Amino acid sequence: MPIALYGFLMFPDVPTTTKAFYLSEEERLLSCERLESEKDKDISHGHLSWGIFRRVLGRWRWYGCSLLFAISGESESLGSNNLMGQWLKAIGGFTVPQIDYYPSGMTAFAIVSTLVCATWTDATHSRARWPVLVYMAIAGIVAAICILVWSSPIGLKFFAYYLAGATYAGQATTFAWANQICADDHQERAVVLASMNMWNNVINAWWPLVFYPATDAPRFTKGMWAMIGTCLATLVVTWLVWFLERREKRGRAQQQVTDGMVEKRSTEGAEDEKSVSRRSQESV
Repeated sequence: MPIALYGFLMFPDVPTTTKAFYLSEEERLLSCERLESEKDKDISHGHLSWGIFRRVLGRWRWYGCSLLFAISGESESLGSNNLMGQWLKAIGGFTVPQIDYYPSGMTAFAIVSTLVCATWTDATHSRARWPVLVYMAIAGIVAAICILVWSSPIGLKFFAYYLAGATYAGQATTFAWANQICADDHQERAVVLASMNMWNNVINAWWPLVFYPATDAPRFTKGMWAMIGTCLATLVVTWLVWFLERREKRGRAQQQVTDGMVEKRSTEGAEDEKSVSRRSQESV
């Protein structure tokens, strides 16, 4: 009910009819102008066809974005599997309420990291999303190493588990990045976003059973090594997606320059023909 009420109050409706209190009249008009400027684009949901799949599978976007979230999503395993709660219970010395409440610090840091990272990336001119994935991957690696070194103080392990909350920051950022990458094709964007969720769930169905079984508590040695490997793989795939996106933008920019030169030459040619025609008429 709280989520439903939040959605009812906060979703802005369409630009032409919105009465959202957080949108100024200028912002509402800008939204209408953006829709008007895209009226020639196909923004309808359309129907599924083989043409859509050929278009999606013929580009790198589906592969890159799906792989990115399938891997980076598993960096959240320390929080999603409540490893801290199992650790506190196994080492003893903590009451049941403490075992229940102390892991909430990880959730709190996850919320703060997500809000700060999302706000920062939206506020920057380039809207680069990859730094957030680098941040969460490094945080995950540091946290896993601190927990692997079992002789480290309990306070350091608390710090490590709370730091692992930073891995949640990549979820919102990864989907925002995919939205940016597929902004020119609404149907492809829908397929890519759904695929990202699907592949993450496919991996997540067996990942905790293999790397984070309850029998491995409190050390979770396999899981910590899996975390390090996941974060390193996230860094590699992040670089790959960044490289492919950058190459695509360069190719698009070069194509626009080429098209502009061709159009300019055509215009100049047409003007030359008109000039020759006028001179011929004048000479006659």
